[in-house]
Amino acid sequence: MEDITGLALKAAVEDPGEGLRAIAALGRLLDRLELLHVQRARALGWSWEQIASPLGVTKQTVHRKHGGRSALAQVSRKLSREER
Repeated sequence: MEDITGLALKAAVEDPGEGLRAIAALGRLLDRLELLHVQRARALGWSWEQIASPLGVTKQTVHRKHGGRSALAQVSRKLSREER
């Protein structure tokens, strides 16, 4: 994967195709980082409300996205498929 600065620069180009591909790559990176930090926060005993607050979402939203083993497994599988 390209560095974040390179992706951000590509997202600002005039070519819509290149810009959209860069935006998609940045989105995948953000998904990975969010998952990583949610897992860390949960391992440290953070509540869903504590996690939701800095993300600017409700605790229900973050729990629906990341709650339970199946949700975390789904996100992990999705991310690994996108890397191929």
